[in-house]
Amino acid sequence: MREVLAASRPFSWINTAYPFAAGYLLATGGRVDALFVVGTLFFLVPYNLLMYGINDVFDYASDLRNPRKGGIEGGLVPIDRARSVHRRILWSCVVLNAPFVVYLLLNGSSGADAVLVGVLFLVIAYSAPVLRFKERPVLDSFTSAMHFVGPLLYALVLVGASLTTRTTWPVLVAFVLWGMASHAFGAVQDVRADREGGIASVATALGAHATVVAATVLYVVAAAVLLLGPWPIAAVLPIPYAISTAQYWSVRDDDCERANAGWRRFLWLNLVTGFLVTMLLIVIART
Repeated sequence: MREVLAASRPFSWINTAYPFAAGYLLATGGRVDALFVVGTLFFLVPYNLLMYGINDVFDYASDLRNPRKGGIEGGLVPIDRARSVHRRILWSCVVLNAPFVVYLLLNGSSGADAVLVGVLFLVIAYSAPVLRFKERPVLDSFTSAMHFVGPLLYALVLVGASLTTRTTWPVLVAFVLWGMASHAFGAVQDVRADREGGIASVATALGAHATVVAATVLYVVAAAVLLLGPWPIAAVLPIPYAISTAQYWSVRDDDCERANAGWRRFLWLNLVTGFLVTMLLIVIART
């Protein structure tokens, strides 16, 4: 079961549970009920196992060629045990997710159910055979962004919050842009491994340098969008990401792995940004 746990990327659990919990609490004025608890737990562990577990199973050929796999950035099982472990991962995805999904569907509105089904479809479609959204440049970045924006969007629809006010739409749009930038930059380090594995991505299509430029621009645009909201101070949050990504402006396809240092910095930067977002949300809630 260690491989199943590794497949869920425990270091990144908070990245999906936090948007749901924060959106739910702010939109309801701090209400903690069964839906909040079940939804937060769902997006904390089962959702991540579904998202990353399916990816590990169906990207195994590429991951074998990727030196960064096998640690904090993704599990990698030995070849002689791959089939049995992958089967266990897929069954664990079904068994762990099903009770939560059924409960949420039975207790949400039709609109919320539609959002949840859409979010889960994108999670599966990203890596599953035939659909493979992750191999459709640009759509791969948008789909990846929705993996993290989806829990927030679902929370807002679940509690009946408006999506068109200045307090919501700039945050949603900026979050999508941030997510697309992050996915695109993350794909840069894998350009050569993905090409050797026959996997397409936004980075294999645009090239390492162009993708870094695009990611940096998207971070800056996300900051600009946040200026349109009622808390313009939030616009500073994407800037450190833009600065970090811009440091790899000179990366090219033949040395794309150099961007891995920036990706590891991104993982830790998320924790710092999460702290700052938390402080901002506390101030907003109190005022």
